[in-house]
Amino acid sequence: MTTQQDSRATASTTTPEDEREWRCPSHFRYWEGKQEPTWQRLERIAARLGHRLFPTDEQARMLCDDHYSGDPVAERYVADVFFGEIGHRRGRQMLDEALRDGIDSVPDAPESMRVLFQEFDTVPDWVDREQVELGAAIWRRWGTMLFSVAGAITLEVYTEAGVATPLSLAGGYAGDNALRRFLETSKFWIDVSEPAALFTPGSAGRTTAMQVRVMHVAVRKRVGEHDEWDMEAYGLPISQTWAMLTQIGGSVAPSLALSLLGYQTTPREMRALQHFNKYMGHLLGVQPQWIPETVRECLQVLALSTAARSYDAGDHGKELIESFPRAFMPREHQKGLARLRAAYNYRVYSAYCALWMAPATRKQYDMLPAFPWILILAARWPLVFATELARRLPGLKQLHDRVMRAHRKNWWDFQMEGRQAEFDASSSLRR
Repeated sequence: MTTQQDSRATASTTTPEDEREWRCPSHFRYWEGKQEPTWQRLERIAARLGHRLFPTDEQARMLCDDHYSGDPVAERYVADVFFGEIGHRRGRQMLDEALRDGIDSVPDAPESMRVLFQEFDTVPDWVDREQVELGAAIWRRWGTMLFSVAGAITLEVYTEAGVATPLSLAGGYAGDNALRRFLETSKFWIDVSEPAALFTPGSAGRTTAMQVRVMHVAVRKRVGEHDEWDMEAYGLPISQTWAMLTQIGGSVAPSLALSLLGYQTTPREMRALQHFNKYMGHLLGVQPQWIPETVRECLQVLALSTAARSYDAGDHGKELIESFPRAFMPREHQKGLARLRAAYNYRVYSAYCALWMAPATRKQYDMLPAFPWILILAARWPLVFATELARRLPGLKQLHDRVMRAHRKNWWDFQMEGRQAEFDASSSLRR
């Protein structure tokens, strides 16, 4: 077993300008991948157009190095409370009390918990509330399409063992659990994007963000200590680098992906989405050495992460990828309109996977056929495009917001069938 404390990546580099040691997991193949002929050719094309295809070498080193960075503030708290004498049950009670009534309502809170909440409750000076609210409003405008695009584009990174192994060990996104955990994530997306959710003490958005943060720390600890995890090969489980990439997966990436379906997201709105995701990430403990601030920098990071892929997830990735669309299959107890609605979701998600997965990736797995269901997406395009234009008219923007908020809640309630999202940090690994 490779522990977090004694691991050092063999792909470390040292620069003349900075004598610190930069680490890079051996399976994150950016430095080798960018030298391949295809990427060299793309880099030359970008240069002729006056652009950089990749981030600067300094930015790339920080992204690589952050594979070994976690969330030390929350990790100290979780070690004290959830894995210490207090234990999971009382620890969850204390956490819920502090989120509902403030940290001062928990007189026996250890110092690590007070430090965590001091950071959590302090809004950084760089936060622009207007931009955060605009970003949240765009998520609401996308409705359930945010869930669809985020779920489908994430399948691409399940080919990477550094992402797939923690999820496979935790069992959350694999097999029969795939739908339940995806719906928990959807609940997180709903909660954090409600109006003023990230600034209102005791809101569902802030509560969910902290619960997810604690859950990630607990999973990071368990997976990092597991025999199947190789720190030299992958870095830390749920590292700062992969967490930061999810911010791009909530801003620039879905903005571009949804344009294929008629959604219109302006550069100004993309920047607002970046700012919203940056502050949301701060609440989640996502504080990497470098965060891309522009749309162009986000595209450069996407190029970097694509060039770095090892396609080494094996059976772990196969289970995760193939489980996702099948999670929406109609259930035996569903009848009538409920079954028809479930059948529609099942088929349309197979179309989403075909639309947003690279063909070369998709053909390696047993995925559901997209035809003829992808024709539904084509048929909806004019309506989506027209709605995007119409909502700009006076009075319709607020109406559209209310409709989409109600629609995504209705969709989530239908899928959950009375269950509740738990964001449980006490779950054991599946093996």
